[in-house]
Amino acid sequence: MTTLLAFSVFLALLTWWLHRRLVRATRMPRPWSTIVDVVLVALWVLATIGVGSGDVFDPAWARFPGYLGWVWLGIGFYLVLGLVLVLLLSPATRLVGRLRHADNGERVDLSRRRSLRLATALVVVGAVGAAGFGASAAARPRIVQVRVPLRRLPVEFDGVRVALVSDLHVGPARGVGFTRQAVDLVNSEKPDLVAIVGDLVDGTVAKVAPDLEPLADLEAPLGVFGVSGNHEFYADDGGRWLDVWDRLGIRTLRNEHTTITRAGAAIDIAGVHDYTSPDPYKPDLHAALSGHDPSTFVVLLAHEPRQVLEASDLGVDLQLSGHTHGGQMWPVRYLVTLQQPSVSGLDRIGDTVLYTTRGVGAWGPPVRVGAPPEITILELVRED
Repeated sequence: MTTLLAFSVFLALLTWWLHRRLVRATRMPRPWSTIVDVVLVALWVLATIGVGSGDVFDPAWARFPGYLGWVWLGIGFYLVLGLVLVLLLSPATRLVGRLRHADNGERVDLSRRRSLRLATALVVVGAVGAAGFGASAAARPRIVQVRVPLRRLPVEFDGVRVALVSDLHVGPARGVGFTRQAVDLVNSEKPDLVAIVGDLVDGTVAKVAPDLEPLADLEAPLGVFGVSGNHEFYADDGGRWLDVWDRLGIRTLRNEHTTITRAGAAIDIAGVHDYTSPDPYKPDLHAALSGHDPSTFVVLLAHEPRQVLEASDLGVDLQLSGHTHGGQMWPVRYLVTLQQPSVSGLDRIGDTVLYTTRGVGAWGPPVRVGAPPEITILELVRED
């Protein structure tokens, strides 16, 4: 509740700033100014519901208004970017206006007001358009096929297809229908193995666990494996969430590894908790690899790409990660590069091959711009 109150205050301040910038600065006439202010207040309420859905509010009633509120925050993100850009450019436009109408101050003021209104209108249209496009894209995860050459892969595992699933983020804006959509996409590809790398939820076990029920229908002959992400720990105990996954037939890897076999050959599947997990769930790759034969090929499931830095030192052959969302909303990807060694796609860190999926869902606004959602089908191939 404390977090929700803090967000609500922040959103109130953002609403006030948008009122100053959209209504006062442009000298919007009545009744339009009143209408815009009423809409801004209503959107603030919806956004507050969205932030609280999944842990404070029951998604059964809060998800629809919360979805609208989260989309509004996506629009607000681009509004703020655009309006800040206008503010940065305004000194130049004022200078041009003074040079053109140096002898008439009234004409300068009128020209500035018209320019500001036009620029503001363009920003509003652009923000709504970008977020609208992004909301449509975020609702349609797609299958992405990737071929992954691997030096030490046993020949018996050549051609194995791994479905990589991450970052569903069901709860505030998405529910059981979105999980069912993802499961149906995975099963339609008939993968040999399913790897789930965290952030399936935003909310408590009591309120959001039913939204994960379709995961029980995942099918893969070599197994369905999963590790925690950071969001499993935000609103509830991450261990309780992993217990839910176990009940759904997902073999959770909690700083441990297991061996799978195919045609008489074996590889190890290891998994660690998220990089930022609290005690007693700190990630421990040494524990995860305890007893692992270094001559055996090993796949590591780790939520964050930066966990590859340790993995590469410990002889991991392939790491599968999510977390970044590919940046989710342009231009955020440029900030992600400051924290993670990979934003999306296939990379090599030392002798470790890393694949970072953009993920299925979205955190916060259910909006994706320049980073479409994906379920990745990785074809593992032996590199001679």
